[in-house]
Amino acid sequence: MAGKPGLMNPIIDYKLLTTVSALLIIALAISAIHPYDLGTWALEVAPVVIALPILWFTARRFPLTSLLYVLILLHGLVLILGGTYTYARVPLGFELAEIFDLTRNPYDKIGHFFQGLVPALVAREILLRGAYVRRGAMLSFIVLCIVLAISASYELIEWAVALLFGGGSVDFLGTQGDPWDAQSDMLLALIGAAVALLLFSRMQDRQILKLSKPT
Repeated sequence: MAGKPGLMNPIIDYKLLTTVSALLIIALAISAIHPYDLGTWALEVAPVVIALPILWFTARRFPLTSLLYVLILLHGLVLILGGTYTYARVPLGFELAEIFDLTRNPYDKIGHFFQGLVPALVAREILLRGAYVRRGAMLSFIVLCIVLAISASYELIEWAVALLFGGGSVDFLGTQGDPWDAQSDMLLALIGAAVALLLFSRMQDRQILKLSKPT
């Protein structure tokens, strides 16, 4: 534990974690009542189902900052909404397409933006609190690389699903006929990560300091 003060005597906000978990479980239950396609719904909400137990399993040893818990909630809700309707059919996306005169439903891009924003702050928090990397340009570079690796891995998963299920994977892929969908997805994740670093780094630093104070 020496040299890693962020891991000592962490302050656990169980109230916030419980609230986040309850809201996500309620959203999952509602979305499961009548999703557009049950198989697509299961694939889309799987990250939420996997993340919730991990958050509780690691809460005592490595609780996250309040900022991250809130952003994880927002990301989870984005995923659940996309799974309920499928990304190409989310009503909010049609409204955005009409407002900005777009030729396709852009809701999936919101999902990929969050796929960059939230993992960027998760990676940054782990690297800083574990004393693996110091604050500075190298930290930002590594975080951006991690986000791109996660985004690329997700695109590989989508490709694997397409190979396994063929036409049945169309709703999960959500390409809507765009041949550059995978590339634009990764770009949106990169933009999300950059926004996270620019807007939330200082807030996260303050919360990490507060979280690490001895009880």
